[in-house]
Amino acid sequence: MSHGRDDSEAGADASAPDAFEEDVLTLMPALRRYSRSLARSDTDGEDLLQDCVEKVLARRQQWRGVNLRAWAFTIMTNLYRNRHRHRALHPEVEYEEALGLVAEDQNADPLQSRRLERALERLSVDNRSVLMLVVIEGYRYQDVAEMMAIPIGTVMSRLSRARRQLAEAMKDDNVIALRRPK
Repeated sequence: MSHGRDDSEAGADASAPDAFEEDVLTLMPALRRYSRSLARSDTDGEDLLQDCVEKVLARRQQWRGVNLRAWAFTIMTNLYRNRHRHRALHPEVEYEEALGLVAEDQNADPLQSRRLERALERLSVDNRSVLMLVVIEGYRYQDVAEMMAIPIGTVMSRLSRARRQLAEAMKDDNVIALRRPK
């Protein structure tokens, strides 16, 4: 017996994404930026993003209905920390790298982007994480403290240190003009 819907409507509802999945989809650009900043590479960042989204969807029932964005960023931060610890204990060497067959990157970044990327890479993971969450993603200090399970004072000092180190790195890499002033 049908209760006001036919079978085609029920099938359509089962395949349509629900509000939770739609909310996760809207987080994808921010999660992608954060994953790439943590991983320091597009491919590792994409792997981290995929693992994070998979975990968010699999643990949906653990979400308490408050600030999905912060919850997803916390999961990503913890995934990265676990992966980073594992790699420190079990270093990997790519097959092509071991054979000396690594190809040059065909798509070189513009000079300014590369300088910024190098400056960000020089930051510690903790400082870079705080910088990305506050400056790029727009989180409040208290939110970042909760996500990273650290005191708010630590967030502020890491952010200050990251900004100072970034400014120094960018200043040190400045290109010197080859023309004399007139």
